Amino acid sequence: MNKDELEIFITEFPKDGFSLVDQLQGRVQFAILDQIKLMKTSGIEFEEIQKIILNNVQRIIENYKSTEE
Repeated sequence: MNKDELEIFITEFPKDGFSLVDQLQGRVQFAILDQIKLMKTSGIEFEEIQKIILNNVQRIIENYKSTEE
C-alpha cells in the first residue's frame, strides 16, 4: 500500500478539546472502525470481521492482565 492508500484507512482522532480518556477511547474506536473498513474492502464477511476483532481485543486484555500478576 502506498501513502495515499494508507490515508484512506487511518483516521486521526482530534486532540483539541478532549480529555486524555476521551482521546484514548476515540483512538481505539477510530482504529477499530478503520480496521473494519479495510477488512470489508478486502472482502471479509462481517461475521468474520467481528470474530477477529473481538478475539484480538480479548487477547490484548488477557496479555495485559498476565503482566499485572
